[in-house]
Amino acid sequence: MANNPRRFTIIYAPITKEHLRAIESRYYSLIRDTVLEQLSFEPTHETRNRKPLKRPVLFTATWELRCGPKNQFRIYYDVDREQRVVSILAIGRKDRERIIIGEEEIRL
Repeated sequence: MANNPRRFTIIYAPITKEHLRAIESRYYSLIRDTVLEQLSFEPTHETRNRKPLKRPVLFTATWELRCGPKNQFRIYYDVDREQRVVSILAIGRKDRERIIIGEEEIRL
């Protein structure tokens, strides 16, 4: 029997379209490709750029994925292991001690 892991389905919350409007469009494919590459098979495997959140703070997300130049982009997501679904709940940009998600600014 081959060890072929089943792929997770990735679903974007409708609000993420608004979040992306606050990010330059030249980064859209980088964000999309990173999400597919990093979250399709082992979304709950902790790495240097993928970590569980200590507490669900933003949009009830339980995980954070960092990517982009200087890891400035943050993708907040939750995982349903039983259904094999990754829900992208928020996409933002980190600027020093704050996260900008859409038009909202969150201080860290």
